[in-house]
Amino acid sequence: MTTLLIVHHTPSPNCQAMLEAVISGATTPEIENVRVERRAALSATASDVLSADGYLLGTPANLGYLSGALKHFFDQVYYPCLDETRGRPFGYYVHGGSDVTGAVRGIESITTGLGWRRTAEAVTVTGEPDRADIQACWELGATVAAGLMEP
Repeated sequence: MTTLLIVHHTPSPNCQAMLEAVISGATTPEIENVRVERRAALSATASDVLSADGYLLGTPANLGYLSGALKHFFDQVYYPCLDETRGRPFGYYVHGGSDVTGAVRGIESITTGLGWRRTAEAVTVTGEPDRADIQACWELGATVAAGLMEP
């Protein structure tokens, strides 16, 4: 069985709705033999990352950048996981009040440095997520999880 690690910072109802949709997609019954582990960004560890086969990241865009919690996560796991996780698949979602550009740039830069491989389009939402945004989050979760299914 493979493991999908969802690392998130979820401080608002909008982020919560997006997280729930991602989890729902990742745990849909059609996806078999993929265990989904969830960790708040401030409690996720290098051991969590090393024991997972793929990742889903979620963050609000705060002050033009990814949340401090997700940045702290990356600061804690970057070097301990650098060599061991190269090439692993990931996806992400970002919610912002008006702009998510800096958060997206930060995630892309850090994950490129880690050598992770994005396997689904990022979901970026400004304002309140609508039905299409929630569906996109569900598809993100399902896509990344399905990519981890063993043949």
